[in-house]
Amino acid sequence: MKISVLTPTYNRADLLEKLYNSLIVNSKYHVDIEWLIMDDGSTDNTKETVNKFISEKKIEIKYFWQENQGKMIAINNLVLHTTGDLIVDCDSDDYFTDNAFEIIKKAYNENPNDDEKFYGMCFLKFDTKGNNMGKNFKNKETTMFDLYFKEGEDGEKTIVFYSNIRKQFQHELEHNENFVTEARMYHKMDEKYKIVCYNQPVMICEYQEEGYTKNILQQFKKYPYGYYKYFQEILAKNMHKVKFKKRLYAIKHYILFENLINQFDNTSIHGFINKLLHILLFLPGKYRTKKLFLRQK
Repeated sequence: MKISVLTPTYNRADLLEKLYNSLIVNSKYHVDIEWLIMDDGSTDNTKETVNKFISEKKIEIKYFWQENQGKMIAINNLVLHTTGDLIVDCDSDDYFTDNAFEIIKKAYNENPNDDEKFYGMCFLKFDTKGNNMGKNFKNKETTMFDLYFKEGEDGEKTIVFYSNIRKQFQHELEHNENFVTEARMYHKMDEKYKIVCYNQPVMICEYQEEGYTKNILQQFKKYPYGYYKYFQEILAKNMHKVKFKKRLYAIKHYILFENLINQFDNTSIHGFINKLLHILLFLPGKYRTKKLFLRQK
């Protein structure tokens, strides 16, 4: 079994060693590892740092550089160079648990996915204090859409993809934006495949102040078209068994991004109740959007 670890990075040379060391620790589990790094136009010493890792010859490392285009394009480009049976994204501020690849190897042996039923194996993600960043899985087999919209999940997970399936998909960007939520691609994958779930952590996350999850309103304003398409695609789905709270969440966010791009579209929304809620909430949502972003400015 070979696993391809994808890391897009921008001016985070000081963080890469922790991830590098976690890969070295996990190499003892007799798993072939290739670490693919996309330097997204860094101006710090990222290249020198990675070259030092390469010179140590402890694991296979492939370094790439691109003009600054953002995380999603970096990942799209890295996927093209993978040779592993499995693919997992790992941000530069994340790293693997000491037994991550032992867990992943065992799960892969249980589910080699010869029938291509699954697009990935899904594991827990912990923070640096040892806290679960989400909830334990309720079901062994599910989809990412069902997990978050029907089963009550609201935290983070780690997906280890089967590479033959993962390579059929990419992150779709809108209007020359350079970011879109990963969930948009997951939901496309959900249409044909499922995930198989394990209540074991394989990754540790340590958010940085300048990360995407910080200052979320600025991210919304900077990348409205990608988010708009994401929520539009959610509301085009059959919402049977979707929790009302999540249904309302999707509609309110759809209205938010409609207003940010000066759009109103009720035609793509599936179901009478959703259409009605959209109409009833549109004007209050428009007022709320203006007030929210005026205050943020």
